Amino acid sequence: MRIAILGTRGIPAHYGGFETFAEELSTRLALVGNAVSVYCRERPAESPWRGVELRYLPTIRHKYFDTLAHTFLSTLHLLFHRTDVVLYCNAANAIFTPLARAAGMPVALNVDGIERKRKKWNRLAKAWYLISERLATILPTAVVTDAEAIAAYYRERYGKATDFIPYGAEVGKLETTEVLRALALEPGRYFLYVSRMEPENHALEVREAFETVRAEMKLALIGDAPYSADYIRRVRATSDARIVMPGAIYGRGYQELGSHCFAYIHATTVGGTHPALIEAMGRGALVLYRDTDENAEVAGGAGIAFGEQNLAEMIERVLAMSETERSTLRQRAADRVRERYSWDAVTTQYEHLFRRIAPRRTVTTKTRVRADN
Repeated sequence: MRIAILGTRGIPAHYGGFETFAEELSTRLALVGNAVSVYCRERPAESPWRGVELRYLPTIRHKYFDTLAHTFLSTLHLLFHRTDVVLYCNAANAIFTPLARAAGMPVALNVDGIERKRKKWNRLAKAWYLISERLATILPTAVVTDAEAIAAYYRERYGKATDFIPYGAEVGKLETTEVLRALALEPGRYFLYVSRMEPENHALEVREAFETVRAEMKLALIGDAPYSADYIRRVRATSDARIVMPGAIYGRGYQELGSHCFAYIHATTVGGTHPALIEAMGRGALVLYRDTDENAEVAGGAGIAFGEQNLAEMIERVLAMSETERSTLRQRAADRVRERYSWDAVTTQYEHLFRRIAPRRTVTTKTRVRADN
């Protein structure tokens, strides 16, 4: 099939969860014979990249218009470069899906989480996301949710059945430690936090909780955000020499950090399934997670939950655990990802969805033969 992916910043991933998702899905779809194109806002790599066509288009660099402007231009471009099926990311882009459908292209929309709950949005933006939730149940051909909790939300609030397809992650540790040496971190001697530096991801609260713990370990706060300069300054305002804040790290360096941390802290409260949580579990990290329905769904008993006020207490708890107890939780986390969050399984589910919604005439002979086998 010819498949287009719209609504992310593009690939290779250098921002957040949707970009990681677009990279992992598109490259795997291409690997098994599909012609895949991803619309991008920046040019970190030349096209094609790992078998995927990268389509670069401009955008409006503004907190409230970046995503919508780029997706609108991408949709216009798509009308003259048609594909067999289109995957839109982000519920805010629901408004553009009828244009692709009117041109004869079936559309799947991955709505992500309940974005209107994010503190960074003003009232108008939150209203747009609320409207977009409703439009997402009407305008695309199919709606995808990445967490069962989000699927339940759409079912109960809007009476809309969705296709539940989670994110994925690799399983296993990297042996290399190059980024650790660069950051003066020792394997097994640091807590790790990874997320966009935005209020609802609670980096500030994580830093403040860690500062109250008397431990000869470090805390690596990894992440950045394009429109959160004031909040990032607050997060960085510390004199605790144990805290390391290098900004965003991607690729192999990010994988090394997850492979060698003592424990991973996941404090996000808004969104669906968070790739960083799954990826840390896949690396066999000991996971502490903020107790939300979505995070608890992913952890599935393979981590330690904490609430709004007791993160410091939970950090002290894992420090006091026996190594046997910690090893059991780490193994349980890796096993859960292996069984439930395989990228290959996720790709297969998307392929099945695309075949279901695409007209039969769009399925090539090559695809039919592979499917029959």
